[in-house]
Amino acid sequence: MSDVTDSLAGSFAGIEKSGVVASRPMLAGATSASGGAFGGFLRSGAGVLELKAMSGVSGADGGYAVPREIDAVIDSVLKATSPIRGIANVVQVGSAGYRKLVAAGGTPSGWSAETAARPETATPTFYEIAPPMGELYANPAASQAMLDDAGFDVEGWLANEIAMEFAKAEGAAFVGGNGTNRPKGFLTYPTGTAGDATRAFGTIQYLASGAAGDFAANPQERLIDLVHSLKGPYRQGASWVMNASTLARIRKMKTSDGAFVWTPGIASGQPDTLLGYPVVEAEDMPDIAANSLSIAFGNFKAGYLVAERAETAILRDPYSNKPFVHFYATKRVGGAVTNSEAIKLMKFAAA
Repeated sequence: MSDVTDSLAGSFAGIEKSGVVASRPMLAGATSASGGAFGGFLRSGAGVLELKAMSGVSGADGGYAVPREIDAVIDSVLKATSPIRGIANVVQVGSAGYRKLVAAGGTPSGWSAETAARPETATPTFYEIAPPMGELYANPAASQAMLDDAGFDVEGWLANEIAMEFAKAEGAAFVGGNGTNRPKGFLTYPTGTAGDATRAFGTIQYLASGAAGDFAANPQERLIDLVHSLKGPYRQGASWVMNASTLARIRKMKTSDGAFVWTPGIASGQPDTLLGYPVVEAEDMPDIAANSLSIAFGNFKAGYLVAERAETAILRDPYSNKPFVHFYATKRVGGAVTNSEAIKLMKFAAA
């Protein structure tokens, strides 16, 4: 056997000396032809080998965290596509057991003479908010032939596919989700006409537009009433939320002297404003119809909470649907109204 090995090694040595250059480009870590690495491998099994292929199949746990670069792309796209996420209070949680305490009622005080008795005053009422959570998932696929193409940007494609799926589901859930295995949207909470002083906690106040399925006369006055139904501290940082159809109607409104109530952004990147407050276009808001809640105005940072896990988990599955490779991504997301005083609605009804 030693004679055979020596003969092979001598043959390769002859090729090296003859100046023949291998047609395959050398990979990083390989030695030069004069180093005799191949001869060493033939003799003892040791030496540097070229890397032919590597596997990205997940381990026994079934998943691994998305690389930081991909997760950053997903977050940036979500903020642009899912508008409620961009204006709400977003917190990172470690499990589905997240709870938030909200104090309502304040602590009343009283006046007294210098030597008079000091009776006990009322204390705040605490409410526990548990945002309903669900597992958001996306399952895009690519053929193995596409993945083998050296010019195919797998990470960019995967990030965009997941981002669009997540944004679509989140946008709908934060507005109209029923709270069953998904966030509870702010339009699904009980509504009433009572003011903040008498309305039950968790009930959102609405103002009527004055006509069923339409604006009444002087619609801009109804919008002003909606703005000032919100307490002053909440108006700092408040936003309008409506879809494109409703927005188109409001942009055409004028005051009695002919001025538009809509003000376009002066500089690039500055939001358009309505009565001095920025407008967020959310396509999941309903169109104007009889008894629809088509316009929201409020401080969503104080009024709506989005709870989510810090990482997105992804599983690469090349087996279930050959020759396609599936990238199964999951993320737990929850949402709930935390302060019903911070969000007001306009109902398109006579009263």
